[in-house]
Amino acid sequence: MERRKFLEQLGWVFAATAATAVGCRGKQYAHVLNNEDKNMVGSHTAGAETWEPLVQESVAKLLGRQHEIVQQASASGHIGPKRICFAGVENRSIEELGDFREQIYQKIDTCLNQSHEFEVINKRFVEAGLRECALRPDQLFVPEGRRRFMAAMEEMEQPFDYLLFATITSGTTQSNGKDYQRDYLFTLELVDMQTGHAEKEQAELRKGYHKSKLGSIRTYGHK
Repeated sequence: MERRKFLEQLGWVFAATAATAVGCRGKQYAHVLNNEDKNMVGSHTAGAETWEPLVQESVAKLLGRQHEIVQQASASGHIGPKRICFAGVENRSIEELGDFREQIYQKIDTCLNQSHEFEVINKRFVEAGLRECALRPDQLFVPEGRRRFMAAMEEMEQPFDYLLFATITSGTTQSNGKDYQRDYLFTLELVDMQTGHAEKEQAELRKGYHKSKLGSIRTYGHK
């Protein structure tokens, strides 16, 4: 009898210990990053460490070029920001953007609006105009679709001079092992609605993915 009681008590101890262990594994911790902390590097896909520098570099290039153009125009007597319709972020890479798509859009929109070169139409107006015309952003390159969209924006008192497209592409290089390199290309394309002339600014970032911590040393010779 005493032996049975002992085994039952021992069983309860094991069960409680197992439940505690499972509970510990289910816990999650977090901390707030400060400005000096580096972004976490995504182990399987691109993350903040990839998109943040790509957006910053491409927008800086676009603003730098447009600043020179505006200065030249100002010397000729033509002054004023260019009204832009930002058509959105197109993902042509192998990876899903997830919630980064909206964040990328908002970062570009904010940077352009804070500059003196551009005035960006509010996204809600752009989405309403596309819905009204039953158009996708890529259909704005078709003359008929572009005319209908511009007319709809005029009716909403939101005329614009330029279309802006952001496009993400990627290229993957596979080694003999399980390691691979992915090249991310971020392109901003500014299209003049009067002439159809397009200007492009690009930023590129390369990232290595490895199945072990020694992968970067084996492939690139550094940590």
